[in-house]
Amino acid sequence: MHVNIYKRLLSSNLVWTKMAAARRLLVSNNFWKITNLGLHLNQQDFCHSSELMKEKMNKSTHVLVPRRSQCNSFTQRTHNCGQLRVENIGDKVELYGWLQYHRYGMFFTLRDSYGNVQCIVPEDKTEVYNLDKLTFESVLQVMGSVRQRPKGQENRKMATGQIEVVVNEMNVLSSCKADLPILPRDHQKANEALRLKYRYLDLRSRELQHNLRLRSTMVMNMRQFLCNDHGFVEVETPTLFRKTPGGAQEFIVPTKHAGKYYSLPQSPQQFKQLLMVGGMDRYVQIARCYRDETTRHDRQPEFTQVDIEMSFVTQTNIQQLVEQLISYSWPHPQTPVDIPFTKMTYNEAISQYGTDKPDTRFDMTIVDVTQVFSDGNFPLLEKSDDLTIKAINAINSIDCITNSEIKEIATKLEQEFANTKTFVVKIKDGGWTGSVAKQLSDVAKETLCQTLEAKSGDMLWFSCGPHQKACEMLGKVRLQCANLIQNKTNQLYDENSFNFLWVEDFPLFLPCDDAPDILESAHHPFTAPKETHQDLLYENPDKVIGQHYDLVLNGYEIGGGSIRIHNAALQRYILEHVLHEDVSHLTHLIEALDSGCPPHGGIALGLDRLAAILCRAPSIKDVIAFPKTLEGRDLMSAAPAQITPQDRTRYHITNN
Repeated sequence: MHVNIYKRLLSSNLVWTKMAAARRLLVSNNFWKITNLGLHLNQQDFCHSSELMKEKMNKSTHVLVPRRSQCNSFTQRTHNCGQLRVENIGDKVELYGWLQYHRYGMFFTLRDSYGNVQCIVPEDKTEVYNLDKLTFESVLQVMGSVRQRPKGQENRKMATGQIEVVVNEMNVLSSCKADLPILPRDHQKANEALRLKYRYLDLRSRELQHNLRLRSTMVMNMRQFLCNDHGFVEVETPTLFRKTPGGAQEFIVPTKHAGKYYSLPQSPQQFKQLLMVGGMDRYVQIARCYRDETTRHDRQPEFTQVDIEMSFVTQTNIQQLVEQLISYSWPHPQTPVDIPFTKMTYNEAISQYGTDKPDTRFDMTIVDVTQVFSDGNFPLLEKSDDLTIKAINAINSIDCITNSEIKEIATKLEQEFANTKTFVVKIKDGGWTGSVAKQLSDVAKETLCQTLEAKSGDMLWFSCGPHQKACEMLGKVRLQCANLIQNKTNQLYDENSFNFLWVEDFPLFLPCDDAPDILESAHHPFTAPKETHQDLLYENPDKVIGQHYDLVLNGYEIGGGSIRIHNAALQRYILEHVLHEDVSHLTHLIEALDSGCPPHGGIALGLDRLAAILCRAPSIKDVIAFPKTLEGRDLMSAAPAQITPQDRTRYHITNN
């Protein structure tokens, strides 16, 4: 469609026309044009009309008009509390919501999930509707008329601040007890335990309302893009399954059959591969997953992922699909997504950032400076030929990071990384201070300044150890220094930016942490090796690169996928001879792969983590309606809980 046509559509007063133009721009991958052409869609564009919008197709321009959300349809209210404006002056309205404030016996604020509005009880009705007897958070029905606020009494901080509702009739639908443990306006003041225990109250807060609604909108758009526009089929896979070899610890579910247990799947991995065998060549599911990882920070024992699988695809096909999917469903039009995303190999990520999920919003990359130190007298390097020295430059950080913070960072890291040392040098007014500063010649200092682009005011961090460990140590230093600098200056990176990155070419196998001579899957045992590396499987499996790819956003892994093994013999060999797994647990999958399995691949996007980043929430708990604690407990219902003796007998569970 020509740009001029878009401009005509966008200038229309009809919301459905504006939405049509927006949708067409999204489908044609021209997201940026929405803001450039002046499209402004807000909540009222979706909610203010009582006329139901239906999907229509304009045959001449092929503009699909989506069904508009009707937040007032099929309810008693005429409007929501955040909807009324000056154009509603004179309207008769019926509102429902919670009592948020009241004052002077005649003014009160009514709040619902969409906003709030000031209501006023006429003087001749103040005794009938005695506000002083009402408790905050009571649920009210209000019928009245909209009028403009008196001059000078407007509230610019409220979306409805230019009007007020004169109460004609008011009913208390549900009284609230006094002294609630938390109030929605005190959402940020309450501690986390209290918020989780009274989650039903916490959910009334503006922050959680915003987060859950944004998440819902994003999921709806993903379904639209995948199912309606690209022919994916949403399939629900079982929750009760059997234990999968390798991977995370799974939850076990006892049954009434003695000695027989289900397992809650950590992902629908096997099922989606079986769907490919079954000819369901484009699968998607907003899947619930379960992992017994309650000791890991900011993880949940149950979580949600956007699970995708396709037949007859390459790694590039999957990556392009995900880029288009995220661009289409992106909820921040003021900061559109730039595609294609940057790509980086696993080795590059480790060498430059010390992690396989680098935050690329800022530089501070790792540099190998072994040669600089090997030319001088440096005792640590004499102990082993395997040692390397890495460095990063924390630019302009001397005034941001205190000596006590330096000591704390260094102590914790040396406890975590055995046989790897860290040391710090400060540069100020041409002078070098630090534990190794005296061992560096003027030539070495000049070389380091050139290599690290160092100047006065900078702090240089070094690590000495094996390549992988030295890089990983500095990767953690990099993030901790960045947090300290950003918190004090807010100038290291733009907190409103979103930097996507594909990390690929992972090793297919990695040494186990507690047994380095034993290999385990870097991703999962169903990832295919690169075609050029298949021969290495039989001689040097630790050298094999897999067809695995992760999607990283601002230093968080938000997705992981791979091209799968579709050859039964290859899958059996990896399980039996490389990973030493019991293949009998996967007989069904091996037989399926031997039944004419198409080449296939996919990805799973972590919906909770993605939503948390988009909402700028400090924790994934803030984008989940009913999350659990770090220990996996539900404080609201006190789960997990004891079971009755009868249930113990039924499920053959013996008392401890």
